[in-house]
Amino acid sequence: MWVIIMKKNKLDIIYQDKHILVINKPCGLLTVSTDKEKEHTLFHQVYTYEKQKNKNNKIFIVHRLDKDTSGLIIFAKSEKVKYELQNNWDSLVKERKYIALVCGNVKKDKDTIKSYIKENKNFISYSSNKKDDGKLAITYYEKIKGNAKYSLLNIKIYTGRKNQIRVHMNDIGHPIVGDKKYNSPLNPIKRMGLHATELEVIHPITKETLTFKSPIPKSFNSVFIDNN
Repeated sequence: MWVIIMKKNKLDIIYQDKHILVINKPCGLLTVSTDKEKEHTLFHQVYTYEKQKNKNNKIFIVHRLDKDTSGLIIFAKSEKVKYELQNNWDSLVKERKYIALVCGNVKKDKDTIKSYIKENKNFISYSSNKKDDGKLAITYYEKIKGNAKYSLLNIKIYTGRKNQIRVHMNDIGHPIVGDKKYNSPLNPIKRMGLHATELEVIHPITKETLTFKSPIPKSFNSVFIDNN
């Protein structure tokens, strides 16, 4: 098993070979374009980077992170690799871990949250307890530390539903800091407190196990210095 932590050029490149590229995405940047924003996206930056190296290079989206979530994300350098990863995601991606700064002092040191998630007509995801009313979502968390106002959590997801962590944290009454969409009343760090910190994946071509890590943003710990 390889553990890889590195930075390169303007993009925060964690790892690359001729098949995949792993980036540490900043907060506030879309992964892909929308009707309102075409160019200020991570995909556009990665595409430009690859084309500058070789005009024949290609890049493909494999998965996404929300605009206000930072952390690890994989791109494929060929359609073959893209589909290999997407079609075998559950077997190739062994671990997906996040760090979340949430509102309030979470009482349980660890817990598993399970629900069925679906979207309403306004594209807001929400939980249901009914099997036929959404897709199964499972989130596990462990508390790292907390004070009267905030808690820092290690989070592992076993499914990848849209806004899953954000929905589940809101479900237990501890929305992610800065997440207005899911009822956060606090934003001391001027961003959403969610970061994709670790990704363990079996390489789609070499079958080697790779573990990528991204450090916790410094601002996540600042609230414990200022609010003891």
